[in-house]
Amino acid sequence: MNQSTQGAHANVPVVALHGVHHTARPTWKLAETVHFYRDLLGLPLVHAISAKGWGPDNHADFLHFFFDSGNGSTIAFFYYIGTERPDWLTVREHYQDRATHTAWRVRDEAELLQWRQRVEAVGIPLRYQIRHEVIESIYFNDPNGYPIEITWQVRPFSDADKQDAAFTIDSAIELERAREKGAAFASIEPVWQRKAERIERAAPNGEKASIYVLDVPEFAPLIDVARKTAGYQTTAIGNGYVRIDGNPTLQFRRKELGFKPAVWYGALTGGLAGSIRQFDMDALVVAPGDAQ
Repeated sequence: MNQSTQGAHANVPVVALHGVHHTARPTWKLAETVHFYRDLLGLPLVHAISAKGWGPDNHADFLHFFFDSGNGSTIAFFYYIGTERPDWLTVREHYQDRATHTAWRVRDEAELLQWRQRVEAVGIPLRYQIRHEVIESIYFNDPNGYPIEITWQVRPFSDADKQDAAFTIDSAIELERAREKGAAFASIEPVWQRKAERIERAAPNGEKASIYVLDVPEFAPLIDVARKTAGYQTTAIGNGYVRIDGNPTLQFRRKELGFKPAVWYGALTGGLAGSIRQFDMDALVVAPGDAQ
């Protein structure tokens, strides 16, 4: 909350959260859901309430039950007696559906691998294991088709991460508002360009392509490769970022960087001064000038 917001809401109390108590979703597979979470995953069934509707005449009788998922958190389900799953709640494989998911935290890589062994040992199909920027995760589905993720965080979030997140979100909000007035906003590239302007107001004159890299371990290969590439220049600009200037373009190859796809496609998340000419599974090319 910034100072102007604080002034406008002087009577609003300062509050805090202390973690997740529960997430909840409906199920029409009572026995399968209990077997999956309690017996296969080993999460204790810790609470259940059964109710005669919930007031309105059109509200079905139901069970609401909870499994312990660690550190005081639970995962809960509603079982609505005598109802069938409506078509609009059918879980699909589309990425927009899978964006809604549960992600449980483990302490380290060893625990993650133990969970993978258990999931596979009890016969749950493992979808994949992925290393993202600051987390590594395994993914699988429950009997309802709901996505489940188990993850360990490779490093803690820092103040630099917080500042970087603000630059990203503020830039995207500006573009979203402009779209509401008729401007185009169809790709991530203008977010990266606008973010670069926030990071360094007095940026170079545009004769060379530049990218901004948050100086954190997951993106360090970009800086390392740039320092070894003739004609490229790296400059620490004093706010947690390193600017990489091209000659005049910038080119990187994914395999040379050692990036997994999940990290590779976010390689420009720090910001961009220039335009993307190529960005596929193998190569990234950034040229001077605005996007065309």
